[in-house]
Amino acid sequence: MQDHPGDLTDLHGDCANCFGLCCVALPFTASADFALDKDAGTPCRNLQDDHRCGIHARLRQSGFSGCTVYDCFGAGQKVSQVTFAGKDWRAASHEHARRMFDVFPVVRQLHELLWYLTEALTLPAARPVHAELRELRDETDALTRRTAEELASLDVAAHRQKVNVLLLRTSELARAEVRGRKKERRGADLMGARLRGADLRGANLRGAYLIAADLTGADLRGADLIGADLRDTDLTDADLTGAFFLTQPQLNAARGSAGTRLPSSVDRPAHWTAER
Repeated sequence: MQDHPGDLTDLHGDCANCFGLCCVALPFTASADFALDKDAGTPCRNLQDDHRCGIHARLRQSGFSGCTVYDCFGAGQKVSQVTFAGKDWRAASHEHARRMFDVFPVVRQLHELLWYLTEALTLPAARPVHAELRELRDETDALTRRTAEELASLDVAAHRQKVNVLLLRTSELARAEVRGRKKERRGADLMGARLRGADLRGANLRGAYLIAADLTGADLRGADLIGADLRDTDLTDADLTGAFFLTQPQLNAARGSAGTRLPSSVDRPAHWTAER
């Protein structure tokens, strides 16, 4: 893997080079996020023959808001074009398709880890562990390029734990740079919490449950948001500048406004403007 510390280009979904894997491999259940039930390995009824979504422009209005939240971190095109060398599951054997669908979630997890490791390398405060981060990033990238058989038998949980140890160290170094007392909210149950205007600078919010919490105008600069559940969290006018380990799916699941300040690594969700 070439050494471009902050380059996340290959870690975004590229649907044009994917065989609609997320629309086939993954299951979903009829709920507020999905309008119907679908089994893993069964194509969504909205998937067209060209692997494009037939209702992409109106997913939310059609009851598929869950699709607008999801991001494969570039795993779709990796599995389609690299692991399976551009061989479409529609034109292949049932066994080929099954292996492709089994491998996709594995590579997706590895690509998410690549996102965190790549972002960690952009944090100046983490310079003491940059060499280790770079080595582990390259190791993770190499894993994504293994054969389908090797990927299917990979112990992703063990590798994730190995990565997490270093990401924890990265978080400690980065948050230490934030002045003032840092709140410890790792894994906290903050569902529906009223945190309007809260000072959460440098806070540890790893794995915190912030579902439907009110963070209007909150200061989250320099906070660690890895794994935080931001479903329906109100981020209106909140400041997330410098917050790290925040992913696009997390942000897509939240609510925000034009006044919400974001890290450069993520994009402002289009539906924020539409809903406010």
